[in-house]
Amino acid sequence: MASILVVCTGNVCRSPAAEGFLRRALSQRLGADAPEVASAGTAGWDGSGATHEAVRASAERGIDIEAHRARVLTAEQIAGADLIVTMAREHTAAVIAIDRAAASRTFALKQLVRVLETSPSPSSGLDASVRRAAFARAGYEGKANDEDVEDPLGEPLDTYRAMASELEDWTERLAEALFGPAASAAGSGA
Repeated sequence: MASILVVCTGNVCRSPAAEGFLRRALSQRLGADAPEVASAGTAGWDGSGATHEAVRASAERGIDIEAHRARVLTAEQIAGADLIVTMAREHTAAVIAIDRAAASRTFALKQLVRVLETSPSPSSGLDASVRRAAFARAGYEGKANDEDVEDPLGEPLDTYRAMASELEDWTERLAEALFGPAASAAGSGA
């Protein structure tokens, strides 16, 4: 089965929330055929739970990450992922430093969405979408000051709420760019 790995720094804020939002968005489109989604951190706090604020902000949007346990990013996780979605450019660089062969399937979330949205062809499957994105990225003129999902660690709950809102939007857009609209949206003519 296909798999997507979401990467941030500590694997206690952004990536667990993004994992949950992306899993939901993919399940709404593909049901039991949705790719597996996991997360890890470049400096993961191995075994730690998600922060209280990340748990709360995600729960307010219908995502339960209470049972999440942080994992440190490994070469094996990278090798096993069909697509690696990072929360910031620094995480993309960290993935590639571990496994240079992963460069063609590793993208910052916002970069990936923007690249796929400018070269639409959803529902062609994960592998084809990753290849399309890698090819399209060569001519991509990114918004360098807006490619990262900011780290909310140590910030107030409202910052985590903003992060959760941002991740919900971007992961929904990613799922749509990869696989088309959710079944309910497709059925309603939206």
